[in-house]
Amino acid sequence: MVMIKIGLEIHVQLNTKSKIFCSCPNPANLKEENLKPNTLCCPICLGLPGAKPTFNKKVLEEALKVALALNCKINEEIFFSRKTYFFPDMPQNYQITQYEEPLGLEGEFQGIKIRRIHMEEDPGKLIHQGNIVLIDYNRSGTPLIEIVTEPQFTSTFQARQFLQNLLTLLEYLNVYNRKSEASLRVDANISTTDARVEIKNIGSTKEVEKSLNSEIERQKSNPPKEQETRGWDPEIQTTFLMRTKETEEDYGYIFDGNLTKIAISKELIEKTKLTLPELHDKKTTRFIKQYKIKSEDAKVLTADLKLADLFEKVASKINHSLASRWFVREVPKILNYNKLTLDEWGISEKEITELLELLQNNQITERTAQKILEKLSQEIFSPKDYAEKQKLLILTSLKDIEKLCDKAIKENKKAVQDYKNGEEKSLNFLFGKVMQLSHGTADPYKVKKILTKKLQ
Repeated sequence: MVMIKIGLEIHVQLNTKSKIFCSCPNPANLKEENLKPNTLCCPICLGLPGAKPTFNKKVLEEALKVALALNCKINEEIFFSRKTYFFPDMPQNYQITQYEEPLGLEGEFQGIKIRRIHMEEDPGKLIHQGNIVLIDYNRSGTPLIEIVTEPQFTSTFQARQFLQNLLTLLEYLNVYNRKSEASLRVDANISTTDARVEIKNIGSTKEVEKSLNSEIERQKSNPPKEQETRGWDPEIQTTFLMRTKETEEDYGYIFDGNLTKIAISKELIEKTKLTLPELHDKKTTRFIKQYKIKSEDAKVLTADLKLADLFEKVASKINHSLASRWFVREVPKILNYNKLTLDEWGISEKEITELLELLQNNQITERTAQKILEKLSQEIFSPKDYAEKQKLLILTSLKDIEKLCDKAIKENKKAVQDYKNGEEKSLNFLFGKVMQLSHGTADPYKVKKILTKKLQ
């Protein structure tokens, strides 16, 4: 049996208003398709001679939140270094990062040890067009945190689940926007022999799992004999060799004299701890206890902070069981089918509460409620007004239901005879016909009761 060891280096863009070392707007908060190339740049993030960086304090505040949430030990003093490499997307030929004294060390999350967390700047973006390579420096200087785990993952699925839970944590901390293609980039390290292979710049949790599975299969027939750095091609679903025997020493880290050392006081750490919100695990435990719902349902609700917040607002006015069922099943179904986020959808507690009140009060059927929710994904309106105008409210009048039952019996004589001959399923057929005649608005319980009585 092959022993698999996997470690992750996770690069996450922070959502501060400006970049890490200058006042240019942070593109992590903007949609890339709406930006013209090289329009969010200044002499600092273009690395022009004489331009000196100034550290953005907000980056430290957000990074410190993450380090504390990951249970890291915080260094009392930190500084930035220059990581030297020669790529056209890094104009000054070095990246400003942390190496010798990172922000946090020896953390833990989801049972996995965190080796370190540090801050750094993002390089620009290379755009390949045939034999031509274009460079967009909009991204240059975007604030990043890099979270490095110990190589403790023993399966590719475990690595993917860890990443998904980590991104949930970052969203709870409000330091991360899952928007652009560069908001998350992962370098995955895998060892099936004594030689370590690193897969660079993987862009999603799903692709991390796929790339690791592909690399495991490759190594079965071609075990690596020396350290390799490989890329991942999602189109052909395979890794490819980039370079060999690269080590941290190859980057020639030196202290960046343009930036001063930063003291992290105990007062700042304690103050930051007080700003940490209720995180995913604690919210899940509370939901189970407070709303009396299953553990699996609570995990679905709390996996998305906005979904959890909206659920709590609705659950304060609606039966908890009904609200959780709809937020676990129906609401995510609409989001997934229409490829929407809650923000993009624009629905509020008012519309969902009004819809579920109609259902809770037996004014509409479950299927009618589902159809109204589907329509709400296209436009926002009052479910109550819509149900009244479209005559979707449940038909409760015994007299009216009796008329529909009489009509169904008269038009389906064979089914009536089959039922009298002992075929119980014919009752369901007739029930369906009555519901069809009422456009799904007849009270199902009353329909069954009246039909059964009339067929005796």
